[in-house]
Amino acid sequence: MIDGLLLDIDGVLTVSWEPLPGSVQAIERFRAERVPFRLITNTTTHTRLELAQILVAAGFDVQAGDIVTAVVATARYLHGAHPGARVFVLSDGRPGADMDGVTLVDEPEDADVMVMGGASSAFSYDTINRIFRKVADGAPLVAMHRNHYWRTSRGLELDGGAYVAGLEAAAGVIATVCGKPASAYFDTALELLGLPAGRAAMVGDDITNDVLGAQASGLTGILVRTGKFRESDLLQGKGKPDHVVDKLADVPDLIRGT
Repeated sequence: MIDGLLLDIDGVLTVSWEPLPGSVQAIERFRAERVPFRLITNTTTHTRLELAQILVAAGFDVQAGDIVTAVVATARYLHGAHPGARVFVLSDGRPGADMDGVTLVDEPEDADVMVMGGASSAFSYDTINRIFRKVADGAPLVAMHRNHYWRTSRGLELDGGAYVAGLEAAAGVIATVCGKPASAYFDTALELLGLPAGRAAMVGDDITNDVLGAQASGLTGILVRTGKFRESDLLQGKGKPDHVVDKLADVPDLIRGT
């Protein structure tokens, strides 16, 4: 039985912040039919408040409290595992209020912990190399997520997880991942949803980080054929979704029948 949902944003609700067909109406149905949901996203460009404002402007009935980001999960991890540490963050957005209380520094050489977020033009060879030196010397490597790529209106684009994999291989370390597919991230979202994993489903366009990650934490995995989805995802051999649907708009009817 599926009583509540965790929903990815990018590739499920929107692409380049434009609503996908039927996604606004799907959220309206979840509200009307009292299906609890949380938006659980590896997006690092915006704070929760900014994301809510963008989605509301696009027509979605959501609030900042409905959103759980990888940035929030990373801050929570840093407060617990590295209290008081100086942190260098390389990401496609400024952490802002979602990393309140974390001591951020502007240069890798001044930091105790290296944090990798979403990729951007700031991911230059010089900066990545400086991070590599710190990690090779023993600084912990933390990843907001492991996404290797995502889809925009221009097509597929490389994401921060590809750089994380390179740093891990070069420095001989394993990064601590705070966003999807980390089980702690799903656990946090489920706490906010107010449901156990066995009564919730994750809806995503990323078979590895969204669907298989959620299934490993006990959730039902629903893969949508939008966003970064490719038909070859269904042949990758690491596992398969519980359900595959064309778009988010198909999910309300799907969960009615479970």
